[in-house]
Amino acid sequence: MAIIVPTITTDSSEVFQANLTKFGSFTKRIQLDVSDGSFAPSVTVPIPTIASMEKPEGVALDLHLMSARPSEHLAEILELKPRLCILHAEVDDDLAAIFSQLVEAGIKPGIALIKTTFPGRVKSLIELCEHAMIFAGTLGSQGGTIDMMQTEKIPLLQAIKPGIELGWDGGANLSNVRALAHAGINVINVGSAITSAGDPSAMYQSLIVESEKKGVLV
Repeated sequence: MAIIVPTITTDSSEVFQANLTKFGSFTKRIQLDVSDGSFAPSVTVPIPTIASMEKPEGVALDLHLMSARPSEHLAEILELKPRLCILHAEVDDDLAAIFSQLVEAGIKPGIALIKTTFPGRVKSLIELCEHAMIFAGTLGSQGGTIDMMQTEKIPLLQAIKPGIELGWDGGANLSNVRALAHAGINVINVGSAITSAGDPSAMYQSLIVESEKKGVLV
């Protein structure tokens, strides 16, 4: 069964806090997207600002960091202490060392692969992680078009590390969550489909219901 996880991607502290509070009222897991402009073109609310915000109780926070030098944000990550920290496989940094420090701090390490990254190329890094995200969207923004061809990475990732939690980010909505869930994705991160909905809570529940339906869409 797949888990639906709302995501927050914004450069507004007020919007970030509002969504954090709103989403925390109906979900137990939220993904926080952070971009410093070095890996993705946009700049979002920074980690220190997020760390100072009021957090919903009992809600697990996943950090998806889009930075070419995540090591420069390590101290901030450790202060925020998310449940999971997802870093991009494509960056020029010592991810293995960062993952080790995350584990030591009680933070689960995760890795994200953009569309052009073949899992076998970063096998050693995947083996160090508890979560692998198939990133099929547009870096640093919400509302992208889904690329279902990226589901071909699912068996490759499962072969590299059996039992690893598989996440999906990019274009997930009511029309495709069932297909993603049936394909073997464990965590479906949803951005604009929830954020832009008139009733985010109702949309979240609809996504859950749709993802749990039997059979596939034709």
